[in-house]
Amino acid sequence: MKLKGLMIFLAFVMFCLTGNAKNYEVKSPDGKIKIIVDTEEQIVWSITMDGKQILNQSAIALQLEEETLDNSPRLIKSSVKEINETTQAVVPYKFKNVVDHCNELSLKFKGDFVLRFRAYNNGAAYRIELSRKGEVKVKNEVCEFNFPANCSVLFPEEEELISHHEALYIDTLLAGINDQRYCDLPVLVNNGDGIKIGITETGLSDFPEMYLKGTGRNALTALFQKLPLKIERLNDRFTSEKIVENAPYIAQTSGERTFPWRCLMFAREDKELIENNLPYILAEKCVLEDVSWIKPGKAAWEWWTACNVFNVDFKSGINTETYKYYIDFASDYGLEYIVMDGRWSDYVKLDQPNADVNIREIISYGKNKGVGLIVWAHWRPLVDKLQEYLDLYQKWGVVGLKVDFMIRSDQQMVNYYEEIAAAAAERKLLVDFHGSFKPSGLQRKYPNVVNFEGVIGGEHNKWSDSVTPAHNLTIPFTRMLAGPMDYTPGAMINETTSGFRDNNDIPMSQGTRCHQVAMYVVYEAPLQMLCDNASHYLAEPKFTRFISQIPTTWDETIALAGRVKEYLVVARRNGDKWYVGGMTNWTERELEVDVGFLGEGDWEIQCVSDGVNADRYPSDYLLGMGKLENKKLKIRMAPGGGYAAILRKCDK
Repeated sequence: MKLKGLMIFLAFVMFCLTGNAKNYEVKSPDGKIKIIVDTEEQIVWSITMDGKQILNQSAIALQLEEETLDNSPRLIKSSVKEINETTQAVVPYKFKNVVDHCNELSLKFKGDFVLRFRAYNNGAAYRIELSRKGEVKVKNEVCEFNFPANCSVLFPEEEELISHHEALYIDTLLAGINDQRYCDLPVLVNNGDGIKIGITETGLSDFPEMYLKGTGRNALTALFQKLPLKIERLNDRFTSEKIVENAPYIAQTSGERTFPWRCLMFAREDKELIENNLPYILAEKCVLEDVSWIKPGKAAWEWWTACNVFNVDFKSGINTETYKYYIDFASDYGLEYIVMDGRWSDYVKLDQPNADVNIREIISYGKNKGVGLIVWAHWRPLVDKLQEYLDLYQKWGVVGLKVDFMIRSDQQMVNYYEEIAAAAAERKLLVDFHGSFKPSGLQRKYPNVVNFEGVIGGEHNKWSDSVTPAHNLTIPFTRMLAGPMDYTPGAMINETTSGFRDNNDIPMSQGTRCHQVAMYVVYEAPLQMLCDNASHYLAEPKFTRFISQIPTTWDETIALAGRVKEYLVVARRNGDKWYVGGMTNWTERELEVDVGFLGEGDWEIQCVSDGVNADRYPSDYLLGMGKLENKKLKIRMAPGGGYAAILRKCDK
């Protein structure tokens, strides 16, 4: 018998032996991660990594209206198989080639349900599958994560379940979080051995988003919004809502379906989290036949600076002249889009533009300049007349929607996301979900969904001091684990911690100009904003040309260095060019990173780095160009600083 065949046979024998004891195991392809499932009295799973316990026994159950699918489970069939397939991402915000390589354990139980576990070299996941006729009412899904002692957690705590999904990450001991405190996903657990464990979900469809709440011990457990039964419309400018009555269950859904993946991502070094692609790998594959029209890109945006353009011969504001000015700017610098944010139209009557906005003229002007128009819409009036409004927008020539203020994340709202995505795709419209919960796989199923917010991003600089460099170095390791994020970088007025002031009309950022530039490489966002005033960008053409060259999709991603909350250096490839972005917190740093992955040959480097005086005047920067020496990059970053580089192979 050949060696490989013998190994498979022995693995099968071991599986059968453990199966007789009602314990089942599956290992990652490299053998370093092991999932153990115990089905003796209830279903629990646990995980070891490098021979050490990283997840203690944690319960799994689905509580239906009439029964709970874990009580005295009776196994009918078990199987293990290897999955090793490579597909291509339609919109590659991390990797073009999507490699799904894992070992899968499938357990089929009496009661027409299956548990499917997957062990990857850098993570683990499971989901529940049902095979029943008709509909079922799900009262709750039991999903626990019990960790060994002495764990800390980055916990994006929410004050209420109905929220904007924008919370700061609190660094605290896991055991100190009681059962009255809860958070949105993703979260990041740091175990006693320094292993980082990211927790999120993916494959979310026709089911509420999962929150996690504390237990007063080293554990987190799932929490879901109930299904609304009665909703009252409020008489405000948005026709907002108030939930008057909830069902005693979280979902009413098909009895023949798969439930969301519960996904864990592991990292021995913090930087490994940046390369982890499990939520996208596990998500449902694209359902669209024609994707040729989906064009990621960058957008000029008027809202952050309140349309305060200057050095012009017209009155700036929400009017046709200002939008044409933004289109001219976008066209001159190769930006694909402009965003017309709130107040371009009536908040409720989304087919009625502002009196000073000639929407058809603006769209026609943009088409002649090669710039597409994305329009803002409040989700509630949009959904009320979804087909009607989208037909009208398509007729006008709009290319995308920025949908805002969803707030809820119950089953009904999750379904609205998918309804909007599908209806927009039928009309070849992009979708940016702002005011949303985190991405949960919809961006793969409907790749016209090019971004999600669910983060405290740059817009908060207008009214708070919460967006610090340390925060900006937290979210790539936490929120970005779930997928792309609508942070809106590009601030041109930059300040120290003592000089920063919130200002709604003329906003600024904390940290250096280069800290902002680096975000275009570090932060994943197929639709990326240039958030600041077009007049500021036009005043610094060389700097703006540099930003405009940075793409928004990536064929390959390599994390070069990083520690959560402290610093990060990432290299990303698009075509035959590489791009490097580096960011630091308020600590000044000098780093040397190896770029030997470039391979043979000479490379030219164009970079923007913190200026000599960036510690006192954060808008100070240096633009440079030359030959890359020794496949090493020496990066100096001022306090709150950053660095960005474009690498091109020299012609022979």
